[in-house]
Amino acid sequence: MPYLRFTLIYVLLMTLVVVASNILVQYPLSGTLFGINLADLLTWGAFTYPIAFLVTDLTNRQFGPAIARRVVLAGFIVGVTLSFWTSIPRIAVASGTAYLVGQLLDISVFNSLRRQSWWRAPLAGSMLGSVLDTALFFSVAFAATFSFIGPNDAFAVETAPVLGLFAYEAPRWISWALGDLTVKVLVGLVMLLPYGALMNTLKPMPPAPSH
Repeated sequence: MPYLRFTLIYVLLMTLVVVASNILVQYPLSGTLFGINLADLLTWGAFTYPIAFLVTDLTNRQFGPAIARRVVLAGFIVGVTLSFWTSIPRIAVASGTAYLVGQLLDISVFNSLRRQSWWRAPLAGSMLGSVLDTALFFSVAFAATFSFIGPNDAFAVETAPVLGLFAYEAPRWISWALGDLTVKVLVGLVMLLPYGALMNTLKPMPPAPSH
């Protein structure tokens, strides 16, 4: 029963994170910061999505990689299905692809480093997963190469100074990707705090009995 209860909780949390991120990634920040137009730099989805890595890492720590993959897969199916109702299809496809690949990489990296210092596995897993996730999501969601999937946000493909700062101009989604990754890295570092705080509560459990 503990396995089922915790698995359902993790699946629910993962679903909430994926759906919320798919909605929020469609909304750039507004206003300026140090003269930089935030709409050229970042979307709100960058602040919520790194929580998915925390959920995956806690599942992996408590139940191991096999159940962590099941939670990721369940979150993928439910989250992407709901995302087709809450965002445009191309965003849902991009999110699902990036989410699945990034989370599976996180599980693999975490599992290979889990016996080292407590912070190395979640940090390395989330950082590498974030890089791959960001590259996949923004290219599939907005790059012209993937236009066969469906229309994208015209605002995203307009040119703007990279990161809203440098003279070189590129499609706005590239600035979003760079800004998104920067925030993911920062939030990933912050996520070490709840991970460390929960380590003594969510201890590794023996394998679930087979039936």
